[in-house]
Amino acid sequence: MKNKLYDNADSFAMSFDEEWGKIVCDDKSLKIEKVLEVLSDHPFLISNSENAKKLAEFRVFSLKKF
Repeated sequence: MKNKLYDNADSFAMSFDEEWGKIVCDDKSLKIEKVLEVLSDHPFLISNSENAKKLAEFRVFSLKKF
């Protein structure tokens, strides 16, 4: 299941979290952009890029997950 990507926010969030941990960058906004570049082929990012970016920002800034 880990290698399967789905066109939904949950799948995107899991992929985002995984990639976030791999990228070294002190600027959180820049790091979000770098993760989005890595995930550019994710179905949710392709079909709903605006919400994918909002979800990424929410995870980093609102949830203080990282």
